[in-house]
Amino acid sequence: MNKPVNNDETTLARMGYPQELSRSFSALANFSLSFSIICILAGGITSFHLGYCAIGPAAIGIGWPVAVLFSLAVAANMAQIASAFPTAGGLYHWGALLGGRGFGWFTAWFNLAGLVTVLAAINVGSWRFLVSSVLQGEDPGEFAQLVAVALITLLQLIINLAGGKWVGPLTTFSGFWITGVTVVLVIALLAYGGPVHPERLMHWENFSGLPGPTNSIWPASESLVWLFFFALLLPAYTITGFDGSAHASEETHDAARTVPRAILRAVLLSGLAGWILLGAAVLAIDDTRAIALQGERAFVAILEESLPGWALHRFFLMIFLAQFLCGMATVTSASRMAYAFARDGGLPFSSWLRQVTKKTQVPANSLVAVCLLSVLFTFYSPVYSTIAAACTILLYLSYVLPTLAGLVGHGRWWTVMGPWHLGPFFKPLGFLSVLGSLLLLGVGIQPPAEKAGFVVAGFTAILIIFWWCYYRSRFAGPPVDLKTLQEKPHGDAQ
Repeated sequence: MNKPVNNDETTLARMGYPQELSRSFSALANFSLSFSIICILAGGITSFHLGYCAIGPAAIGIGWPVAVLFSLAVAANMAQIASAFPTAGGLYHWGALLGGRGFGWFTAWFNLAGLVTVLAAINVGSWRFLVSSVLQGEDPGEFAQLVAVALITLLQLIINLAGGKWVGPLTTFSGFWITGVTVVLVIALLAYGGPVHPERLMHWENFSGLPGPTNSIWPASESLVWLFFFALLLPAYTITGFDGSAHASEETHDAARTVPRAILRAVLLSGLAGWILLGAAVLAIDDTRAIALQGERAFVAILEESLPGWALHRFFLMIFLAQFLCGMATVTSASRMAYAFARDGGLPFSSWLRQVTKKTQVPANSLVAVCLLSVLFTFYSPVYSTIAAACTILLYLSYVLPTLAGLVGHGRWWTVMGPWHLGPFFKPLGFLSVLGSLLLLGVGIQPPAEKAGFVVAGFTAILIIFWWCYYRSRFAGPPVDLKTLQEKPHGDAQ
């Protein structure tokens, strides 16, 4: 066990960083981090209506696997870069090395903003799930939502502040919990639900404009093609956060090999499990239009009509626990990103944000900052669909920027790969990732989530101003550049 740790610390030192975080994550824990952040019992359930209320069952039968294949392409490219540069900065560090310090700076801000907003989306979604299930859809109002989200986030923060002795085991437990609950829920839906209709998974229905003119999930449209793109937001939002494994690189044993495998496995298994779970839910439906009329409560309504009363609330609580653990893992990932970026001076108050608590070896100040910002974002838009669209756009922008830099630099200035790489498949998958992300950007800013477009556009404009007026002359980027790294590659690089 000591040899991988020493190799990891040597690799980290080559990149100019000391080992400050506790390297206590096993391969299973690293995989479970991304698997927990993706969490099909969170995004897959709380955003089910975003897909189903667009084109009905086909959103799951056809749209889900299409989007998962795209996510796998993005993840595969990310995995190759993660193997070459296993640091907590992840996407920021890759962007800076492959595309220059400015490229890395913008990547970092998109990624950090995406992680903060995805934490908001997870916890708002968890509260909305409780409202839809336990409270039977009786919404207590926006102030109650804000208080509930703040309390949920606070508990996730407290657990993270305890360090690896809590976070590592709970993250591993989360992976098993999500898997177990998913399996039991699928069995229950098929056993207690109505007669299954396998052909339904390929059935297209136009549910735009529902539940009604004042609370429609998507505006009424006659174009099923356009609605299909809207439906892709369900899997695109759900299958995010797999960069969490990269952000935990400095806490993971044998990171150059473990992290890329964890990224791909998390996306593949989440995509497959999500397809099976949501597919089972669709198969159990008696009246497809009646479910669409439930709007945000669509998935809860399926459970209510399919499961016996004695099991219903037990499943609600099991799902909520999975969603809570999803948020906890996201806090871990976001704080490591903030810590790594602050370590290189890329954030305001960097000297404060980069501090690591000696006893627990966690970036406590970064933990507090990302949790606070996440709760504050819900002030701007308490609407779940807007938050989900904003975080999806920001995250995929941060995913695709290092990929774009890698595409241009591959074989030119980036010639030394890590021990895990795609060989000739890197460039084709990279082009697919870039094109898919641009499509996702266009879809994500359409009504009723147009606020997401304002968020991304305004945020980008502010970043440009700050870069040109301040950080361009002050931000140095990573301490060791790509040319120097490739002159002294790690022993097993290819």
